[in-house]
Amino acid sequence: MTHSFIIYSSIAQLPTSWDTVATDNAFLQTPYLKVLEESAPTNMQCFYIGIFEKEALIGVALAQYLDLNKLESFGERDKCLKTYIRNFVFKNFASHVLFLGNNMITGQNGYEFNKNIDHKSISELLLECANAITRYFKEQKITIHIVSFKDFYQHCADELKLYAFADMYDFNTQPNMIFDLCESWKTNDDYIAAFSKKYRDQYKRSHKKMEGITTRELSLAEILSNENRIYELYYHVAKNAPFNTFFLAKNHFSTFKKQCGDRFVLCGYFLNEKLVGFHTLLLNGEVLETYFLGYDEQVQKEKMLYLNMLYNMTKFGIENKFKKIIFGRTALEIKSSIGAKPIFMTGFIYHTNKWINQLMPKIFPKLEPTLVWQQRHPFKES
Repeated sequence: MTHSFIIYSSIAQLPTSWDTVATDNAFLQTPYLKVLEESAPTNMQCFYIGIFEKEALIGVALAQYLDLNKLESFGERDKCLKTYIRNFVFKNFASHVLFLGNNMITGQNGYEFNKNIDHKSISELLLECANAITRYFKEQKITIHIVSFKDFYQHCADELKLYAFADMYDFNTQPNMIFDLCESWKTNDDYIAAFSKKYRDQYKRSHKKMEGITTRELSLAEILSNENRIYELYYHVAKNAPFNTFFLAKNHFSTFKKQCGDRFVLCGYFLNEKLVGFHTLLLNGEVLETYFLGYDEQVQKEKMLYLNMLYNMTKFGIENKFKKIIFGRTALEIKSSIGAKPIFMTGFIYHTNKWINQLMPKIFPKLEPTLVWQQRHPFKES
C-alpha cells in the first residue's frame, strides 16, 4: 500500500480528523501544537505532517527547524576549551538543524499512526518528509546542515536501522529517566514506606527544609500575572544547562494553560508570598509528563527545592493514578534517588554535506558532554 504525505505550516490547515489519529499522544494533538504555533522559541519553526493512505489520514508527525544563529547562548555552565570548540563548530557547520520529532521534550513523540504500519514504510516516509522540508528551505536560500530523527525506544530504533535509516549515524545521549509507579501505591505514604532507611531519611530531611514554603497550582490568571517572574526563574535554570538549542518564549506557559486547560499544571512555590520556583506537568493519558521548571538558586540551595519538586510530582502521579512519570534527561542521579530509572533513547543524524557526514562517527562523540553518574536504588529489596 503506497502512502503519501502533506506538510502543513499552520494548525488552521490541518485535516479535521487530525486529533482522532493523534489520540494517544497529547504532544501531537492540536491544543499542544497550538502552543508551539503561538509561543515556540524564537529560533524555531514547526511543520505538521499528515500521512495518508489513499484519501484517509492515518498518521501525523511533527518536524522542527532550528536556527542556532539566533541563539544568544548554547549553555553557560561549562566554560572550557571543548565548549568553545563545540560552539564554533555549531555556529559554522551546524547552525541550521531540522528535527523530525520534538526537540523540546524527551521521549518518542515524533509521530503517531492509527493503524499498524511496518517500520520499513515509517523509515521511508520520515526520510522523504525530511528531504521535502530540506528542499523547501533550499528554495528560501537556506541550507539545512543537519537532519536529526529524535528519540526512539531501542526496539523501534533497531527496526528502523534495518531500512532507510541504515546509513545514518545513530547515537544515544543522556537517558530518559522514567518512573514506573507501583500499582500497590495508593497514597504518597505507601511510596515513602517503600524507601530503604537512607532514602526515607533523605525524604524527611528535604521535607523539613521546606518549612516556610507554600505550594499551590496556579490558575491561568495567576500565571499571566506572574509571567515575568515565571520566565525569570525558568531562564535562570535553562541558561545554566550544559547545552541549549532554544529558549522558550515569554508567553509559553500562559499559552500552554490557555490551550490545554486542566491537562496542564503549573505549580508555584512561594516564600513570604514571593514566587521562588515552579514546576509544570502535562497529563498525557496514563502517563504524567514533567515539563519545564524554574527556581531561585539561593532558595533552591537552602530549601532543597529541586528535590522537593521531584517528590511533589511523584505524589501527584500516585494520587492521580498515573502508570508512569517521564522525568526526561538531566539530573540523572537525583532523579534515580526518588525512583526513576534510565531508559536509553536512540537518535539518528546525518549532515547534508557528504564529506562532513562521513566524519560524523568521529565528530559527534566529541560534541556530546561526557557524563559520569551513579544510579541510586532507593527502595527496600522485596
